[in-house]
Amino acid sequence: MKKIALLALAIFTLAISSTAQIRFGFRAGLSSSQLNSETIQQNGVSVAIKDANYGYHIGVFGRAKLGEHWYLQPEAVFNSTSVDFQVTDFGEGFMDKVLTEKYRNLEIPLMIGYKLGPLRAEAGPTGQVYVASKSELEEIGSYERRFNDFTLGYQAGIGLDIWKITLDLRYGGNFQKFGEHMSIGGEQINFSQRPARWLMSVGFSF
Repeated sequence: MKKIALLALAIFTLAISSTAQIRFGFRAGLSSSQLNSETIQQNGVSVAIKDANYGYHIGVFGRAKLGEHWYLQPEAVFNSTSVDFQVTDFGEGFMDKVLTEKYRNLEIPLMIGYKLGPLRAEAGPTGQVYVASKSELEEIGSYERRFNDFTLGYQAGIGLDIWKITLDLRYGGNFQKFGEHMSIGGEQINFSQRPARWLMSVGFSF
């Protein structure tokens, strides 16, 4: 965690030192997760992805100009999302219900963008730092969760600047498969897909 924070600070400092034209701001918005319905059966338990719920995010950014049109934009954004699972446990104490798992993480995108007038296009890598989670799946007696402290992903999208207001629409994904943090009876759950989402946000720069 400390190494990640120091790396983000170093990148941000480099951006500031490379140009005197830098803007700071904050942004917030909603995200829509893109997870398809998928079922895993393991140790007498069926776990199916039912709904990927809307989430929210809020954070800060700095935008440093790199020439006439290009810019570098490091960010630090807190994310909250949740997923509903249809769970059927055929073991002792039969259960068939919808259970929810919630996720919290700190995302550190490093966006490289091109700005032409008020319009922007941007893309870049993003690091995700695990913060916390809460899971109703613990009602399954043999369920355990163990998250990686740090994972990698990406984001790409378009933006619009109106005065000091910034509007963004992005698509982002993770290189880690969904469910790698989950295990039932000591066996890891292996969903086939990687989590992705659309992010819509509004921000203010100064």
